[in-house]
Amino acid sequence: MAWKKTYEGAEPLRINKWLALEGVCSRREADALIEQGLVEIDGKRITELGERILPGQTMSLAAKAERALDNQLSIVLNKPVGFVSGTPEPGETPAIRLIVKERLAGQAQAIPGRNNKMAPLGRLDKDSRGLLILSEDGVLAKAIIGPLSDVDKEYIVKVGGEITPEKLALLRHGLELDGRKLRPAKVEAKGKDTLRFILNEGRNRQIRRMCSLVHLRVMDLQRVRVGPVELGGLAEGKWRPLSHKERAALIAASVSTGEKKAAARKAADTAPKPRKSAAQKTVTAPTELPPKATYRTRSYGPVGEGFRRTKLPKRPRSPIK
Repeated sequence: MAWKKTYEGAEPLRINKWLALEGVCSRREADALIEQGLVEIDGKRITELGERILPGQTMSLAAKAERALDNQLSIVLNKPVGFVSGTPEPGETPAIRLIVKERLAGQAQAIPGRNNKMAPLGRLDKDSRGLLILSEDGVLAKAIIGPLSDVDKEYIVKVGGEITPEKLALLRHGLELDGRKLRPAKVEAKGKDTLRFILNEGRNRQIRRMCSLVHLRVMDLQRVRVGPVELGGLAEGKWRPLSHKERAALIAASVSTGEKKAAARKAADTAPKPRKSAAQKTVTAPTELPPKATYRTRSYGPVGEGFRRTKLPKRPRSPIK
C-alpha cells in the first residue's frame, strides 16, 4: 500500500469526499479507484460507491492507485501574446500547442500528448501574457478555480493615462462589473505607467475593464504569480512541469482560505446578537381588521306595501323520448 491515513473526523464521511478534502484526488477519481478495488479501510477492500469512513478507521490506497494519480500531468507555461488559453475559435491557436519537447525548460518525466486532456486553470486572454497553469488534475483545478477557491493571482500591468490616488482608490475598492460589485483588490503604482494588481477573483477581462472605468488604457498585461507558484525566470513560450511541492502548496493555500471562511461564518452565526435598549424597542399597534362585508341575500324584485309576489305556474315538461 502507498497512501495511508487515519480519519480523525467527528462524523462518518463519504470516502470520495474525504479523499478530495485530503487533496489526494477528485471525487470522480476516488469513485474510479473504489470501483477498481484499490481502496481499503482497516484492511478490508472497498468496492461499493457511497461507502463512509468512520472516526478512527484507517484508509489506504494501493500502489497502483498512487501511480495512476501521479501520471496526471500539470505544467507551468509562460504564454506569449496571441495564443488563447481555452478552446480556440477558427483562426486562433491554443496555448497547448506550445507544450512540446522542443519548448521544455529543464527536464520532465513525460511530455503531454493527444491523450492528455489538459485544461487551463485560470484563463489568460489572447492579448495577455505570463503564467498559465494547465493540468488534468481535478483536485488542483478545484483548488485554483473552484467556486470556493480564494487563491490570489498577481499581475504587472502597463497602462496609458495618468495614475492618480483617486483612481487607485477606486481600483482597490469601489468598482462593479455587470451590475455586481468586485471584491477588494490590492493595487499599487510601480512607476508612472505601471500597476501591480493582486486579485482573488477572475472575471472576464477584469483588469482591462477595471482600468477602462477609471480612464486608463492597458498597454501590456502579464501574470507573474498564481498563489505560491511564480513565473520566475521561465522564458516566454517555454514550459516546465509543476512540482509536487508546488501542487501541495496550491492545495494547502486553497484549504486554508476555505477553513478561514468557514470559521468566520461559524463565528458570525454563533455570535450573540446585540439586544435592543428600551428606547429602541418599538411597540407595534394591532392592525385593524377590515370591516366585514354585509351578506346580501338573493333579490326577488321589488318588495314592500303595494307589491305582491306573483307565483308563476309550473311549466309543462315534454316527455323524454
